[in-house]
Amino acid sequence: MTQLRIAIIQSAVSADKQRNLAGIETALQNLAAQKPDLVLLPEMFCCPYQASLFPAYAEAEGGDTWRRLAAMAAGHRIYLAAGTVPEIDQGRVYNTAYIFNRQGQMIGKHRKMHLFDINISCGQYFRESDTLTPGDEATVFTTEFGRIGLCICYDLRFPELARRMVDLGAQVILVPGAFNMTTGPAHWELLFRARALDNQVFMAGAAPARDMAASYHSWGHSLLVDPWGTVLQQLDEKSGYLCGELDLGQVDRVRAELPVLAHRRQDLYTLAWKD
Repeated sequence: MTQLRIAIIQSAVSADKQRNLAGIETALQNLAAQKPDLVLLPEMFCCPYQASLFPAYAEAEGGDTWRRLAAMAAGHRIYLAAGTVPEIDQGRVYNTAYIFNRQGQMIGKHRKMHLFDINISCGQYFRESDTLTPGDEATVFTTEFGRIGLCICYDLRFPELARRMVDLGAQVILVPGAFNMTTGPAHWELLFRARALDNQVFMAGAAPARDMAASYHSWGHSLLVDPWGTVLQQLDEKSGYLCGELDLGQVDRVRAELPVLAHRRQDLYTLAWKD
């Protein structure tokens, strides 16, 4: 199958986890008529994007949030790339994305590898490493449409990770993220277009809606980009969703017509990944 119908939800986030989960369920019900095959949620859709709060919201894999997400996937018969949630495992907290299939079974899991520790002059200061532990694996999962990769927000800035996912067969890369009002207008769209061009893949990014009353202000602008680097759809800063059909045959056509990946000089350089 080469036609993948994808939906991206740009949800409002409050301090109430149950309210946030209910909002996702409502959005999925509203999307049902669009009949998406895969739905992508934003980074930390279930809690405020505030590093100091992540431990308080963290749950183990298989916990209440995990079970509700699995039930949503099964109930709507969709692949659910369930944004990210704080996950606790043996006393460590991770920024984790779970992926469920149409039967509600978990078929993938990505822990954010690159933690967002920045201090921009006259801009943002944020330290995820104060409370989070980084993951250490690239994530690609298999569907009837083909192989799909997933990374999280700041991971997008590291081209080696995107290339690793492509080397593992990814034709689409999903990115739950939460770029802010400094990095968002400067780099959000640029990075998605760059990774799409570098790797000749579809890119999909989901961000939370902007809330200027919150401590962290998301840029929003969830989007879809094709393997030629063209922005297919993009939201503004408000709550909402987009839905589009990806012709995965375009990946093969672009790679055949402009064979960047085939022209790599692997006699001179390679990407060495430590498994």
